[in-house]
Amino acid sequence: MLTQLFLASAFTALESYLLGSLLFGVLISKLVYHDDVRLHGSGNAGMTNVLRTYGKAAAVFTTVGDVGKSFLAVQIGRMIFDALVGSAGTDFQPMIQPICGAYLAAIFCTLGHSRPVFFGFRGGKGVLVGAGAALATEPMVCLMLILVFLVEFAVTRIVSLGSIIIAGLYPIVTLCYWVWRGIDLPSLVFITVCCVMMGIYVIWLHRSNIQRLRSGTEYRFGEKKKTGR
Repeated sequence: MLTQLFLASAFTALESYLLGSLLFGVLISKLVYHDDVRLHGSGNAGMTNVLRTYGKAAAVFTTVGDVGKSFLAVQIGRMIFDALVGSAGTDFQPMIQPICGAYLAAIFCTLGHSRPVFFGFRGGKGVLVGAGAALATEPMVCLMLILVFLVEFAVTRIVSLGSIIIAGLYPIVTLCYWVWRGIDLPSLVFITVCCVMMGIYVIWLHRSNIQRLRSGTEYRFGEKKKTGR
């Protein structure tokens, strides 16, 4: 039983990390613009830097790609856990649900996105990856977080602040969601730990943004691009 859980975790971690390492911002900048988005602006491979560097069309394709790879990684993780852990027998199955594989996949997809093996371990900050994971696991939570982000963005025009806020809220809202759904305690603990780890990691990836927020120099959407942001 534990062997099956270990194998499910290993396969899920591998597939989600490799999918996460596909940086659509970098791929689009290289294939379409013969450039590398990481050489511009903030040096980030995420959607915001793509938007500021190449415009709306490139940003849309980056968004679809990064959300889509996370959605796919999470679904594959759930299927792997369902196939290996879910078949471990009726005595073991209630101890951990296949949905736990989805949350494990979300962590490693975020890790792959931020430290991509295919692109020199220089990637993005994982916000869209987290959005794709939330969309695949609990669309209601995803919708709530999007609404929070939109309200924050409408007030401040600062993308990074909204990203940090929803990263902090994600574990809390997810915990409330699964308590409401009545999931078993071991699975609830597993999911909560995964969400806390992912939230902390995304916030840590925004540490330079936090410094600029504290100094009042963080980029506001619509401002003229400045070197080093």
